[in-house]
Amino acid sequence: MVNKTKKIVFSALLASLVCVATMVIKIPSPLSGYINLGDGVVLLCGWFLGPVYGFLAAAVGSALADLFYGYMVYVPATFLIKGAVALIACVLSKKTKKIISAIVAEAVMVAGYYVFEGFLYGFGASLVNVAPNIVQATAGIVVGLLLMGVFKKTNIEF
Repeated sequence: MVNKTKKIVFSALLASLVCVATMVIKIPSPLSGYINLGDGVVLLCGWFLGPVYGFLAAAVGSALADLFYGYMVYVPATFLIKGAVALIACVLSKKTKKIISAIVAEAVMVAGYYVFEGFLYGFGASLVNVAPNIVQATAGIVVGLLLMGVFKKTNIEF
């Protein structure tokens, strides 16, 4: 029971951190989205919390940021895409290096938003957000790996 309670508490903490990291630095992108640093914490969710709790913490924290900023149309897509990023980072990190898991997971983020925005705005128009999403993904990978180093030094077990 204690481990489950601890995991729920850390999941809520990381979901909050995802939301804050997403909202602190917000650089508008061409098609109504924005570049942020939340992906670093999204990756951390997957690496530390496992597939289920990692998915939920990343998904809820990211979706809440969109909700708070008024990006209502993005909330369901963000929930699924960011949850998938954490899930993929978790699963692949058990088989390969963290950086490889992060690159693949973030590639899914870029592709996910391309497809979602393609249905919203047209696939030609959604290409303009691919480059900003790659910038966000790269920043997320760097931030995630840095945070991973910090968290590992704390010896906190999830």
